[in-house]
Amino acid sequence: MNYSKIISGTMNWGIWGNNLSTKQVSELIENSVEFGVDTFDHADIYGGYTTEELFGRGLIESKIDREKIKLISKFGIMYPSDKLPIKVKHYDYSKDHIIKSVENSLINLKTDYLDCVLMHRPSPLMDINEISDTVNQLLESKKINSFGVSNFNPQQMQMFNNKIKIVCNQIQCSLTHLDPIYDGTLDYMQSKGIKPMAWKPLGEFYLKKNDQNNRIREKLLKFKKKYNCSESQILLSWLIKHPSNIIPVVGTTKIDRLKESIDSSSINLELIDWFEILEASVGKRAP
Repeated sequence: MNYSKIISGTMNWGIWGNNLSTKQVSELIENSVEFGVDTFDHADIYGGYTTEELFGRGLIESKIDREKIKLISKFGIMYPSDKLPIKVKHYDYSKDHIIKSVENSLINLKTDYLDCVLMHRPSPLMDINEISDTVNQLLESKKINSFGVSNFNPQQMQMFNNKIKIVCNQIQCSLTHLDPIYDGTLDYMQSKGIKPMAWKPLGEFYLKKNDQNNRIREKLLKFKKKYNCSESQILLSWLIKHPSNIIPVVGTTKIDRLKESIDSSSINLELIDWFEILEASVGKRAP
């Protein structure tokens, strides 16, 4: 599956964020595709189970050919909301829930198939056989084209060996969240050909004032001049340089920021510059 170099994350399109109108969603889809971002990341729970439906209305209004875009969604989290008035947030990976969630996503997104569906988070009560059998059924019925996971570590991915093919894992990874680089997650994924997608790819850089971000900012001032680009483009290009071929999932609804993000994929940081930025994040030389 060839996803765009930047994936557009839709979590903030609806009532959890910018509360876009159907017309605004339609225009954002059109502009995204025009600038080369043809992959859209969803989850059934976004907007309290309302954002997929908003996107679906916008997609129909946009007149964009379904074959020109790729749709990813997730299932498994049971999120307390107006549409699901439960007391406790939990995970459900039963056969009935998986099928119901995927079919609801198809209805809401106004499509006959999902390009990829992800398990949203690992659960301590995962029945690997039931999950694998259900996902294989969805693959055979052509309701989904591929299967992935989100927020899984190597051991959790290994549970599916010889059961079903995992094509991607959506993880938190950024210059301020380096765990997947050091804990073996990206190493394992690279060895198995599992595509990494990075949510929150700018990390905490714009959200917190601390020593780490001050060190990073100093380096970004240097390198944005060298590479003639913005701070955020350096942050994204730093991720993209990883040999596992990380795809950032960018949550902006501003088309100029989206174009800026896609342009970051053409910046090729020099090896020594990559490590100088890493050193700033960690606060010490590489071991």
